[in-house]
Amino acid sequence: MHFIIEEDGEGIVRELSSDLDKLRGRTVLATGFSGFVGTYISNLVLRANRTVLKGEPCRFVGIDNFARGRADWVDEIAKSPAVTVIDHDISQRLPHALDALRVDYILHAASIASPTYYRLHPIETMDANVQGLRGLLDFALKHRDTLRGFLFFSSSEVYGDPTPENIPTPETYTGNVSFSGPRACYDEAKRFGETLCVNFHRVHGLPINSVRPFNNYGPGLKLGDRRVIPDFFRDVLAKKDIVLLSDGKPTRTFSYIADAVAGYFKVLLSAPGGEAFNIGVDKPEISIRELAEAVIKVSAEVLDIRVELRFQQSDDSAYLSDNPLRRCPDISKARRLLNFNPRTTLAEGLRRTALWYRDNQKIDDR
Repeated sequence: MHFIIEEDGEGIVRELSSDLDKLRGRTVLATGFSGFVGTYISNLVLRANRTVLKGEPCRFVGIDNFARGRADWVDEIAKSPAVTVIDHDISQRLPHALDALRVDYILHAASIASPTYYRLHPIETMDANVQGLRGLLDFALKHRDTLRGFLFFSSSEVYGDPTPENIPTPETYTGNVSFSGPRACYDEAKRFGETLCVNFHRVHGLPINSVRPFNNYGPGLKLGDRRVIPDFFRDVLAKKDIVLLSDGKPTRTFSYIADAVAGYFKVLLSAPGGEAFNIGVDKPEISIRELAEAVIKVSAEVLDIRVELRFQQSDDSAYLSDNPLRRCPDISKARRLLNFNPRTTLAEGLRRTALWYRDNQKIDDR
């Protein structure tokens, strides 16, 4: 793994401290483990095995269909006796080999999350979040006697475009979401996924929680992902001006991946069942234009590349359809119940991201 991801892993272990002891001798199953968030999940479990779990390691079972390629680190971790890698499309019936495993914790992170790609693959997006989730819930039900935690990765997109009085947005806000627009395949699949989780908890008593990520970014988010921060760095590394296809006024908060993953594991290991948690940062809430300017600044300082900001209209008439004007979470619930405390400033997170992109410039547009 890249040195930035390794450093981040050390920080997550320190942040979680004694929480990780709950993984001692247990088995964690993670879907989508080779993706952006999954990379940090995998690294965290293996780092915990080398440090706080010495002698009683956590077994890690990673499931992925590797639709966007198979990174070299996957084959490296597969050499560990504590790791099982399964090449599988989660929307299909789970392999029978899993039935023989005792599974203690499940994280369902397999999904297309980039708007560009889920608009290209809407049915596959829904299948992973609905059929894939249902298969895992049925699997969890078979293992209910050993299951200690199940985490569904939902999305801040379940809120749609919140009304002004619901910014920052609390978990109790029920959303302002289009069910037929170009983003609906993702938004509505995540909403239905949460409904599945809540009802499996209510009916069967399974220890299930959902997390709603708010604009995660950082190392591991590929340059070809087509989300805003990798898009900006893609232009920078090509020594091209950053071009905004809007007026740049919509606002967001951006959560560095290491802080977010610490939050996800706090939910997995310590939250009561049947809950949903916003995981992100509540400040600064900045415009996309201000974000572009911050990337331009850090690129000059860290990469010694200087570009400018330009504006242009998109050729895609649906480019901004159902795009929320503001996105900012209320994270007081996670702070109060789980001691969730994101620490990385935007400037530091962008600096660390720039260093990773400097060394990982391969663009895979699959």
